[in-house]
Amino acid sequence: GAQVGPDFELQQPQDKVSVTAGETLTLTCTTSGVSPPGPVKWLKGWGSGNETVYEQKGSFPRVTRVVSESNTDFSIRIRDVRPEDAGTYYCVKFNKSVSSVEMFRRGKGTVVSLHDRALVPSMVAAAVVLCFLLLLGLFVTLCMYRRKRRGEAESQRLARLAAVGSFLPIRLRCCAGTPGTPSEIVDAETSHLPSQQSSKEDNDIHYADLQPLPAAPQHSRTPSAACSEYASIRVAAQ
Repeated sequence: GAQVGPDFELQQPQDKVSVTAGETLTLTCTTSGVSPPGPVKWLKGWGSGNETVYEQKGSFPRVTRVVSESNTDFSIRIRDVRPEDAGTYYCVKFNKSVSSVEMFRRGKGTVVSLHDRALVPSMVAAAVVLCFLLLLGLFVTLCMYRRKRRGEAESQRLARLAAVGSFLPIRLRCCAGTPGTPSEIVDAETSHLPSQQSSKEDNDIHYADLQPLPAAPQHSRTPSAACSEYASIRVAAQ
């Protein structure tokens, strides 16, 4: 017979498989190298309580080979999976001699578990609710932020209006004199206020309330002196 080579290997790559009841379960098992004569079987469980799930001889209505008649691919499909199908499955190569059949190689085992069909819709519903709550929280946060920004803008607008509305009268020099000739002060309304000499205050003028002056006695002026007909002005209070 054929000699068993040292390079013979049996691969059972799946560690764990989870399926839904009623679906089809696929278990993978392949071999390579020269193998001794003897069958390859799928067993559920190990030890004295194991159960033969599939072998080349026999009838297994719910179990079929993935690649029929292959000498290297012994993967199987179990259709219409049931709760009692949960367990650990082993792909086992046996060595058949004249007097007995002994185990030659065994896969590391694949743990099969089942989950209820109702769990999938429940998980989807939970994900939808979570997404809705996240979007709602984002919307509320955005509304609060926009309301805060509007409040800040309104406060700034009111502050500007309050600043513009606060004025004090100052004296106005309306007649520009020539060099050596003093200018005349003609603001009768604000003549009681102290003289404002600072050029800074002149630069801070925001609002002018001009009113006609009462008739004033005629004084001789040089031809270069020019007088305004209005003399009352208001500036922002400091």
